[in-house]
Amino acid sequence: MNTLSRRHVLFTSLGLASAGALSACGAKNTPAAAPAAPNSPLTIPSQTPLVAAPGTKTVNHVLTPRPVTLDLGGVTARTWAYDETLDAPVLRARAGDLLQVRVENKLPTSTSVHWHGIALRQPSDGVPGVTQQPIEAGSSFTYQFVAPDPGTYFFHPHTGVQIDRGLYRPLVIDDPAEPGRYDHEWIITLDDWADGVGTSPDDILAAFKAQNGTVSSGMNHDMGGMDHGMSPLGDAGDVTYPHYLVNGRVPAAPRTLTAKPGQKVRLRVVNASSDTIFKLALQGHRLTVTHTDGFPVTPTQASAVYLAMGERLDATITLGDGVFVLQAAPEGKKGTPARAIVRTGSGNVPAPDTRIAELDGMALLTTQLKPADSARLPDRKPDTTLDVALNGQMKPYAWGLNGKRFGEDTPLALSRGQRVRLRMTNMTMMAHPMHIHGHTWALPGSDGLRKDTVLIRPMETVEADLQADNPGTWMLHCHNIYHAELGMMTTLRY
Repeated sequence: MNTLSRRHVLFTSLGLASAGALSACGAKNTPAAAPAAPNSPLTIPSQTPLVAAPGTKTVNHVLTPRPVTLDLGGVTARTWAYDETLDAPVLRARAGDLLQVRVENKLPTSTSVHWHGIALRQPSDGVPGVTQQPIEAGSSFTYQFVAPDPGTYFFHPHTGVQIDRGLYRPLVIDDPAEPGRYDHEWIITLDDWADGVGTSPDDILAAFKAQNGTVSSGMNHDMGGMDHGMSPLGDAGDVTYPHYLVNGRVPAAPRTLTAKPGQKVRLRVVNASSDTIFKLALQGHRLTVTHTDGFPVTPTQASAVYLAMGERLDATITLGDGVFVLQAAPEGKKGTPARAIVRTGSGNVPAPDTRIAELDGMALLTTQLKPADSARLPDRKPDTTLDVALNGQMKPYAWGLNGKRFGEDTPLALSRGQRVRLRMTNMTMMAHPMHIHGHTWALPGSDGLRKDTVLIRPMETVEADLQADNPGTWMLHCHNIYHAELGMMTTLRY
């Protein structure tokens, strides 16, 4: 087995391409520090020790990625994970706390941990070959970072397709000023599952790589994906999974969440899947969405919501009396929807393949939300605009940005202090959740909605503004892990 990720191999063997093509993408520039030359040598940053600020705490934790056998609810899977269950205790801290997380690697290969959505310092971002050396088998590494923003996050490897095993966990950063006016908090993790019960993630990736496709630099109308035409989002995924999970359980053996009628519950939902957009609903209820990707929004009611890979949302519900199904259907795919059972009173649990009515209606996209005033970036016109085209196709399988695979690409150059607008255009017939490291975007098309992962539908253009206030080398990539590993990623450098 190859012990280095594609990112590490490409960065160290190919280096970074020149920036000549960028001149046509930029708008005006402000007087700021000169942008980092994209073809300059890439240096792995040093991680200097941190000390907790006055009034904050140091949160210490140990992660031990290792081979385990998981019980998914009568389905046994030999896989890799941090714990003996996927419903392990959540890692929590308060905004401003210092986190010190020691990773003791007991896997047979190297690994890493990316703290998805956290605007942290570069040396702890967890990308081998870019922000750190790989954590080799039998070795350890301690991540030290401050989590500045409260919200619902998660962490996972940024090494190969390891996220498509059991290597992920939710991370909650609490807001000390939040009143917490709810009776229960339920953390819901959605996942697609094949490892140990079907084709392994490495074999899935190898089969895609064997097609040896060429990335098209123009518009592509290939509809070679699965169940195309069945989703308003276009082709929504490439892989058919044998199981879809809520909190590590198959639909036939769901988790049960208990409360009393009339109680208010806060849901924190993480889509930790590798290739699946979920449509989520609670039978007989409407969700009031309050946050997306950690940041507050104008409370918005919906019967169902879409959640793409890497996205998170918070919602509140006031519970009725009885037994209800919390269900997440794999969008555009065949398969029994993932589910958990909500019980506040008497009633029978429906059969596993019973589909709730709420999933057959319209669903809210997170990009339709509007930000709370407290979540807005200061109003400012962009200093520069960078165009990013999403390219590729299912057959033969190939994905890239601006017509190039990662490692052959031209990194995006910007300057510290700039307000940078990324104009991302999806030239394919698939939906792509694009994720930015080290920053959050403000989406001008959604009134400044703050996001770090945004779903871009076929032939759609989404503009996303970021404030260049966290210098370093940062990944921009599709959060479909198979698209990313085949090359649908690049870097921002300043």
